[in-house]
Amino acid sequence: MNSSTFSQIIDRVKAGKPADLSITIGETTYTRRFNANSRLIILGGGHVGLSLCKMASMLNFDIIVTDDRPAFANRERFPEATLVICDSFENAIRSIDINSSDYVCILTRGHRWDQLCVETILSGTMPHYLGMIGSRRRVAGLKECLSEKGFSNDRIVQLHAPIGLSIGAQTPMEIALSICAEMIQIKRENSEKSADYTLFAKNTDRDLLDFISSGNTPRALLMVLSSDGSTPVESGAMMAVDPLGNSYGTIGGGCSEAAAVQKARRIIGTGERAVIDFDMTNEVAEENGMVCGGTMTVLIEDIQS
Repeated sequence: MNSSTFSQIIDRVKAGKPADLSITIGETTYTRRFNANSRLIILGGGHVGLSLCKMASMLNFDIIVTDDRPAFANRERFPEATLVICDSFENAIRSIDINSSDYVCILTRGHRWDQLCVETILSGTMPHYLGMIGSRRRVAGLKECLSEKGFSNDRIVQLHAPIGLSIGAQTPMEIALSICAEMIQIKRENSEKSADYTLFAKNTDRDLLDFISSGNTPRALLMVLSSDGSTPVESGAMMAVDPLGNSYGTIGGGCSEAAAVQKARRIIGTGERAVIDFDMTNEVAEENGMVCGGTMTVLIEDIQS
C-alpha cells in the first residue's frame, strides 16, 4: 500500500468529500469509508452555546459559532470552534451558506432572534438537522406564526423544538448533552447502511491520515476489519506505527493493541501484511487484561513511502 493513497484520501476529506480505501484479502474486499466531519452551526454564544461547542467538538463536529455581541462571539470564548462570526444573525446565516448536510442549533438570547433565525433558514436550503431552544408554549406559538406567514408544514415539522432529547436537562451542560444526543440519533438513523464488508468510521481523524501520509519514515497500518461482542472499538478503527514504536490512533488499547503493534513493527519495510484474530472472551484473555469480552480481526500492513 502506498502512502500517496492516504494523501489523496485526506485531500478529499478536507474538501468535504467522502473517500474510500479498498483492501482485498483472499476473495474478500474490505472498503473503509472516510467521511468529512459534519458541520455544526451554533446560533447564539450564550451559556448553552458555549457548553454545546465544547461537547460537540469531542464528537468531531466542525463548529461555526455566531452571535451579534462581541463579548459572546470571539476566539477566546470558543477556542474549539473552526470559525466564530460576530455579526447579525441574518447576515451570518447568509454568509455561512447552510447546506443540506449541516446541523444547526438556534440558541439565541431571546424569542425575537430565534424567530428571525428560523425564518431565514426555512427560506433557504433545509439543513440535515435544525433545532431551536424554547418552551413548548413558545414553540407552539412560533410554529403557528410560521404557518400564518406561509411556510410549508413539510418544513415546519422538521424543526426540532424544544431542542434536544427529553432527559430532564436543566443546566447548560445537561441541555448540551441532550442536544448532542438528538443530533447523533438523527445522524445514525439517516446514515447510509453498510454492506457486509464496508467499514464506516464514526469520525475521520485528519491528524492520523496526515501521520500516515507525510514524510519518508516507513510505517505500518493497523485496521480493525471486524469486531464482535464488547470490544473497545468497532470495525474501521485505525492506527499507524513507525519502527521506533511511535504511533497515532488506536485499535482499542490494552494487550491486544500491544501485541498488534509488536507485529506491525516487524512488518515495517517488508511489504508484507498479516491478519490477526484477537479473542477476549476466555479466561486466558481475562488474566492478561483483555476484559472487554469480545473478538476482533485486525489487518496489519506495511505502508510503502
